[in-house]
Amino acid sequence: MDEQALLGLNPNADACYRQRALAYFEQLKESQDAWEVCAEALAKGIYSDDHVKFFCFQVLEHQIKYRHGALSALQQQLIRETLMKWLQSQLMNIHPEKPFIRNKAAQVLALTFVRDYLTLWPKFFFDILSLIGLNPHGVDIYLRTLMAIDAEVVDRDIQHSPEETRRNTLIKDSMREQCIPSLVESWFQILQAYQQSHSELTCQCLEVVGAYVSWIDLNLIANDRFVNVLLSHMSMEDLREEACDCLYEIVNKGMDPVDKTKLVESLCQVLQSAGFFNVEQEEDVDFLAKFSRLVNGMGQSLVLSWTKLSKVGDVKVAAETLRALEAKVPLLLQLLVHEDDDISANIVGFCYDYLHVLKQLPLLTDQQKANIEAIMLAVIKKLTYDDEYNFENEGEDEAMFVEYRKQLKMLLDRLAQVSPELLLESVQLLSCWQTAPFMEVEVAIRLLYMLGEALPASHGAHFSGDNAKVNTLQDMMRTLITSGVSEYQHSSVSLEFFETVVRYDKFFIVEPQHIASVLMAFLDHRGLRHASPKVRSRVAYLFSRFVKTLHKHMNAFIEDILSRIQDLLELAPPENGFPALLTSDDQLFMFETAGVLIVNAESPAERKQALMRSLLMPLTDAFRMLLAKLPEEADEERQTALADCLSHAVGFASRTSKAFSNKQTVKQCGCSEVYLDCLQIFLPALSCPVQRGSLRSAVRSFLHRMIICLEEEVLPFIPAASEHMLKDCEPKDLQEFIPLISQITAKFKGQVSPFLQQVFMPLVVAIFEVLGRPAEENDQTAALEKQMLRRSYFTFIQTVTGSGMNEVMANQGAENIERVLFTIIQGAVDFPDPIAQKTCFIILSKLVELWGGKDGLVGFPDFIYKHIVPACFMAPLKPTFDLSDAQTVLVSILTHKLHIGAEFIHFLQHDYLPSLQVSPEITQVSVPILYLTIDTHAYPE
Repeated sequence: MDEQALLGLNPNADACYRQRALAYFEQLKESQDAWEVCAEALAKGIYSDDHVKFFCFQVLEHQIKYRHGALSALQQQLIRETLMKWLQSQLMNIHPEKPFIRNKAAQVLALTFVRDYLTLWPKFFFDILSLIGLNPHGVDIYLRTLMAIDAEVVDRDIQHSPEETRRNTLIKDSMREQCIPSLVESWFQILQAYQQSHSELTCQCLEVVGAYVSWIDLNLIANDRFVNVLLSHMSMEDLREEACDCLYEIVNKGMDPVDKTKLVESLCQVLQSAGFFNVEQEEDVDFLAKFSRLVNGMGQSLVLSWTKLSKVGDVKVAAETLRALEAKVPLLLQLLVHEDDDISANIVGFCYDYLHVLKQLPLLTDQQKANIEAIMLAVIKKLTYDDEYNFENEGEDEAMFVEYRKQLKMLLDRLAQVSPELLLESVQLLSCWQTAPFMEVEVAIRLLYMLGEALPASHGAHFSGDNAKVNTLQDMMRTLITSGVSEYQHSSVSLEFFETVVRYDKFFIVEPQHIASVLMAFLDHRGLRHASPKVRSRVAYLFSRFVKTLHKHMNAFIEDILSRIQDLLELAPPENGFPALLTSDDQLFMFETAGVLIVNAESPAERKQALMRSLLMPLTDAFRMLLAKLPEEADEERQTALADCLSHAVGFASRTSKAFSNKQTVKQCGCSEVYLDCLQIFLPALSCPVQRGSLRSAVRSFLHRMIICLEEEVLPFIPAASEHMLKDCEPKDLQEFIPLISQITAKFKGQVSPFLQQVFMPLVVAIFEVLGRPAEENDQTAALEKQMLRRSYFTFIQTVTGSGMNEVMANQGAENIERVLFTIIQGAVDFPDPIAQKTCFIILSKLVELWGGKDGLVGFPDFIYKHIVPACFMAPLKPTFDLSDAQTVLVSILTHKLHIGAEFIHFLQHDYLPSLQVSPEITQVSVPILYLTIDTHAYPE
């Protein structure tokens, strides 16, 4: 072997050596027989370096995976012999190989097994077992190989081709017939031999049993001798978790419902007798988490058996199964309420399924009702935060608790389906919240919040319909608001209060007298001015939702609210070192809220205009000042800060316009002039020589909104804005500009035809100048940007042609029209992008319809014959073409030409098909078939 190249296998080797090692690896992989030196090195143990050994196994792995069929019988035999010799050498070693080498060896053995077992090596397992005996090093490799075989043959998470699936089924069938009993016997011997001396090997063996039990005869495992061994392992500290997992896999095996019930019951009796059900006496939480999972598996298995037996009408056995199921509920409750959340989370599935069973029963017994109540109390207890939860800096533990809470919420929803009355009775708001710990106060409000989803209500109408429910919820909401709990000094309680108020915002339509006190909570130190930034941020969003729902009931408070939030609407200057109360994202909600309040106020238009102007003028004044500063600023970091501030100003102004639904509402409020003034102040930012990207993006977004709000009043500003936005473009600039032009085109159609004619070619030229810029071959980002820009371009052409403005393209001059048409043909045929291809064919179809007739564009019929028809034939031959999606467009183009008649048939028969070297005989037959196919709008299979 190339010793110099082998030096490069060390992770600390120089780059040149690593490069040489990589090249050597490729050489050995591709050679017909050079890999044999690796086989020899492994068989004879020539190298002691771990990286070289791993390298040799990798070379062998490549041969087996990708070249096995091309190897001669002797070479295949050499691989088998190499592996057995290497395995034999392991039996003599004092120390085992490193785990990564043992794992790779196991993978190579498993791959060889998959290729050779059915034909060349049926005694694979017998050969290995007779060689290793009970040698611990050999047993380790054997068990790792079994797990690798499971991954190759059984593991359902790994995708297999149909051919591989058939092969794997044959392998399993053959193993069941020939060797599974011997394998099971070997597992039993390993478990017995090593349970005291080699816990690691015993755990590996238990994992193997768990993996294989799903597809082998269960009687080989679920018998006295095996179960006794597993139970003895349950009492051994190093083995008990793996033994639990193994029992879980046994219980989970698919089988007849009656047999499954018997299996679970016998296992439960043995576990109970051995004292494992005494959960409160067990201190090992890791084991209890595994045990909880096992109980969950047993419980869900009994539920499944009961469901199957109920469906087939076996009433007697179904009742026995239900009794067996309910006997596990006390254990379920002990695990569900356990202080360790992992233990509790592992039993939630059984609990959920049990509640589903109760939901299906016609009448509940007193015991079942007591079980429901006990589950409800357990859920309420487990929903409660503990002292260690870090609300201001949430990490992994906090994230896990949030996920766990979601599982508990599912239980609560299911409880509501089984017994909504009991759930309503269980939710009690604390009367003495002032002295209660925060977690009790938070969970009390949280439960009220959760009722909103647990109890069904159409469109959040919790305060109409069922009187009992309505009265209870109304009482709870009244208590929440009047109790003063919003003053509680903990962020979790504050958040829960506002979340709940907004969840039940329709309560305030029924009892509007409470709006004022809740508004004050939103506006003062409890909400928008809370000490916690997290609370302030969330409350800004919730306040926006609250106002949107209830603005009709706030007329008396509008100007007071605007006055109180004025300081929260200030544009934070970039030079200010102090953190603002709200982030710029939070302020977006505040400006939208202010807009909603102004627009929906019962004030005359003049007053609304004055309020809107006073809202927006500080933004426009600050914008003017900052824009003047920006070009003079040399420091790039400071430039970015100024540009961000300018973008925020535009974004805030834009967000206020969300209160308007259309131009009519803007006019009614007298606000058109205010927004036109803003537009005139913002547009000069487009010509700013620095920080173009962010400024253009902000102004573009504002223009999008103004097209909706001001409609044709925006049009005078568009030409100058477009001219600036087309200068010195980046792909992203153009990609964002095209939707603006498309929006204008689709909305105003003929009104903007002169402008579009003027801007059309400059836009096309700008697009293709950007697309033509060179980029690194492997620059995926640049390639994606260009693909998206190309799609945007074709979408723009589609919008123009589809809006009935064919004169926009027709008036560009013959040379420019041809240039554009060729880009569409190129998009239809050459680019591997099905979305763009489809758009291009839609454009071509429209152009054929518009210009293909006698009164169409001069020279266009000739273009159809020379380029469009060939495109219809060539595009479907491309591997990326999605024929199922685009075929109707192709058909419509060809159909239109057929209506012209014999001229088209003549062109196909005498010009186009002969140019493709199609023989006259085939042409004569195929054209009539093509005619019929197109005429029925379907391609033949």
